[in-house]
Amino acid sequence: MSSPASTPTAQGFDAIAPEARSLRSSVEGLGPLAATDQLFFGRSGALLTRDEAETLTAQTLDGMDDGELFLEYRESEGLSLDDGVIRSASFNTSRGFGLRSVIGEETGFAHSDEISAVSLRRAGDTVREVRNGRSGIMAPPPRSTNTRLYSDLNPLDGTDFVRRAALLGEIDAYARASDSRVVQVMASLSAEWQAVQIMRGDGVRVADLRPLVRLNVSVVVEKDGRRESGSHGFGGRYSVTKLLETDAWRGAVDEALRMALVNLDAKPAPAGEMEVVLGAGWPGILLHEAVGHGLEGDFNRKKTSMFSDLMGQRVASPGVTVIDDGTLPDRRGSLTVDDEGTPSGRTVMIEDGILTGFIQDRLNARLMGVAPTGNGRRQSYAHVPLPRMTNTLMLEGKATTDEMIRSVKRGLYAVNFGGGQVDITSGKFVFAASEAYMIEDGKVTYPVKGATLIGSGAEAMKTVSMIGSDVALDPGIGTCGKAGQGVPVGVGQPTLKMTGLTVGGTAA
Repeated sequence: MSSPASTPTAQGFDAIAPEARSLRSSVEGLGPLAATDQLFFGRSGALLTRDEAETLTAQTLDGMDDGELFLEYRESEGLSLDDGVIRSASFNTSRGFGLRSVIGEETGFAHSDEISAVSLRRAGDTVREVRNGRSGIMAPPPRSTNTRLYSDLNPLDGTDFVRRAALLGEIDAYARASDSRVVQVMASLSAEWQAVQIMRGDGVRVADLRPLVRLNVSVVVEKDGRRESGSHGFGGRYSVTKLLETDAWRGAVDEALRMALVNLDAKPAPAGEMEVVLGAGWPGILLHEAVGHGLEGDFNRKKTSMFSDLMGQRVASPGVTVIDDGTLPDRRGSLTVDDEGTPSGRTVMIEDGILTGFIQDRLNARLMGVAPTGNGRRQSYAHVPLPRMTNTLMLEGKATTDEMIRSVKRGLYAVNFGGGQVDITSGKFVFAASEAYMIEDGKVTYPVKGATLIGSGAEAMKTVSMIGSDVALDPGIGTCGKAGQGVPVGVGQPTLKMTGLTVGGTAA
């Protein structure tokens, strides 16, 4: 039996991060542009003035087709608990710039963790080499926006480190008190605040202040020598104080425990081709991976996507409408402006089964002769922007979950997914279900474990035969990887019925 959760001393990180606290107070109440001016140019000991940054950026990008100076400051805190003890605690700050020049299809890029005139001048010498005697015409700047999709405040404001650490102890105690079969509890809390300013060669400047938090809970249960686990998490672009709300974190523990107990009674999944009902919300990760990546502009410009030559053609069943929407308030995948300064948008990619659009950054949009969609994203100042998804979801239909289940003679009800992988070129995917049930004669019968869904994204979308009216977004836990970069994203969908999918199982 484990001991009660330990809590760090009151000094905690609040005592070891005085510079971060000082920076927070210096920008409190300022708008994004004024706050980032203070962070990058106005602080004591700053090695770069705004005038120097604008002059050097303009000189570097003269004669280019596009490019920008991307300045970033980031604060992040992470806490994790295992078996009643805080096992790790971290607090980090980072600051730096990335300077990019674009001419034709080529990109010059340099970055530094020292924001100074010397470093910026050296970076400019490097990225100008991409011109190689050529001359371009600077693309028009992104349109401006006054829309704010989330708070400017640092998500750590309003709480202290001890209270945040104590939350994990409360989670541990609540989970163990909820069921005597609980033998292990793991919980983690992460928060970050990202401040960015994007400066173009034509003098246009755009800034954004981005909060992000996430709470995750994992529970292990044991019965008759068998152990199973369940997990649940949630988060978004808001304050840590929302994670501290009793109903919110208890709901996460309850869901993790429920999934663990379901798995405790699960039988090995059968294999074969069958009808599949996918649950609403997080199962949209299949849509994100198997279809969404194939709709990103770079893959289609380079003709490496399965969708490259299918614009205007049917790529999914009638009724299937897929959008990417970065304008949803407080969502994990949302952005007021992307990492090139373009306001986020709502892009309809598939409408009623017909391919209608791709998501674009500035480079690929220019080369394809279309408008950027606000999907130019990068992991940090040390990375170039790429066309990436924000919140990708399928819109609702009219069917009910009961109608779908009643229509299935023998099939799988996949309520939640774990990991998966996809090949962008072919669209072939493999996804593991973390919570699934057998459907027999129109009824949900027993839980199964070890079920995987195997197929091709383009073909799978054509097997959608019923679409629910219960569209939902995931709880705020997604991170998308591409070209070695990870960015926060959201996914969603209504409950779906798909026919003829291949299910991999473990039953003999």
